[in-house]
Amino acid sequence: MSVTEAMEEGEEEQPNSGDEAEEIGKEAKQVEEEYSWPVIRFDVPPHRTYHFCRQFRTPSNPNNFLKGVKWSPDGSCFLTSSDDNTLRVFALPENGSDHQESVGDEAADAYSASNVVSEGESIHDYCWYPYMSASDPVTCVFASTTRDHPIHLWDAASGELRCTYRAYDAMDEITTAFSIAFNPAGTNSFGWCSGLFAGYNKSLRVFDVHRPGRDFEQYSTVKGNKEGQSGIISAISFCPTHTGMLATGSYSQTTAIYREDNMELLYLLHGQEGGVTHVQFSKDGNFLYTGGRKDPYILCWDIRNTVNTVYKLYRSTETTNQRIFFDIEPIGRHLGTGGQDGLVHIYDLQTGQWISCFQAASDTINGFSFHPFLPMAASSSGHRRFGIPECNEDLSVDISGNTYKKNEINVWGVDKSGPEPEDPFKLIETAKPKIALCFLQVMKTALQCGVSHI
Repeated sequence: MSVTEAMEEGEEEQPNSGDEAEEIGKEAKQVEEEYSWPVIRFDVPPHRTYHFCRQFRTPSNPNNFLKGVKWSPDGSCFLTSSDDNTLRVFALPENGSDHQESVGDEAADAYSASNVVSEGESIHDYCWYPYMSASDPVTCVFASTTRDHPIHLWDAASGELRCTYRAYDAMDEITTAFSIAFNPAGTNSFGWCSGLFAGYNKSLRVFDVHRPGRDFEQYSTVKGNKEGQSGIISAISFCPTHTGMLATGSYSQTTAIYREDNMELLYLLHGQEGGVTHVQFSKDGNFLYTGGRKDPYILCWDIRNTVNTVYKLYRSTETTNQRIFFDIEPIGRHLGTGGQDGLVHIYDLQTGQWISCFQAASDTINGFSFHPFLPMAASSSGHRRFGIPECNEDLSVDISGNTYKKNEINVWGVDKSGPEPEDPFKLIETAKPKIALCFLQVMKTALQCGVSHI
């Protein structure tokens, strides 16, 4: 069964009654009101709940290192990328937020990856399908782009290749995407996300998720008079409030903001000292955060007034070309970022002030990701080394006397304050399908009434 057939079959199963959709919407709203993101206490150091390091070490690649970690949109698992051209999916146990690592657990991994996907070349970028839900196998996918290969869409449950999206150059040879991102607002008539944006050298290509192959729309980021955003498009981010804007970062040290519908250039931001490697909008869509390689600052931009930056957030990345991912918690108040010092720094986004930090590893923290609804976070560490390390080189001791491996994934439990629902995992899992069904019914009703935009 193809992706299109599976999604059309899912659409046929949607409720046909407006009353049923209204009832589902009320139930979903009630569940949403019952659950609220817990208030996190960053003044208390987090506790490590799980760690993984052994399965990233192989005899064929003793210098393997992590490149990043990303939670799935439904919070059921997280995805890692490593230098051995491998993507690994780790499922989170149902009691994941309550688990605490035992004293003797450091010698072995907490558990094995539930799925391992091997790519043919170095992985440039990867991302989850924005409406991914483990309870719906059709949506349980992620995309990846690798050197000299087309974009791959993988089944996160089975590890099988669903389809590929191929872009060709003027010589009719496959050209590699350096960054990818799904457009969460680019839905089709069935309510499914339909746009996959890919960044190339001086251009963006947009693929229809439901039409794998070589069909795409191409947009040049440089105009005829050489104005615009030059260089390799290395990062893509969409505004979470669905205002029709997307931001792209380039190795030319610039960040651009475009309209989604016609790719009109709205703003071109200068100020990063190195090539931009990560861009992310704030939860309210009014601010944009950008980070670059060999640049010690994350810049905060107010997209309503882009003349100057609002403030700068420091992190230790002055001498590394490695991409260092940062993340904003779901409530939108705090930002967490790693660095070469092995510390994760937490900043208050309302004031731009440093709040706290904790020692996550003794090596570079290249990835940090907040869980979408539980008081948890994941970090990845490691960087490229040359030569075979000595037997004891991969262990070190921090100032507290704790031993940490250099190349590893850590899952952290964060202390919280305030009331918490009995079982937030089940609440969110219950709410998501109902919210999706309600949305699909609204889309169908609008189309039947001749409304083209909502």
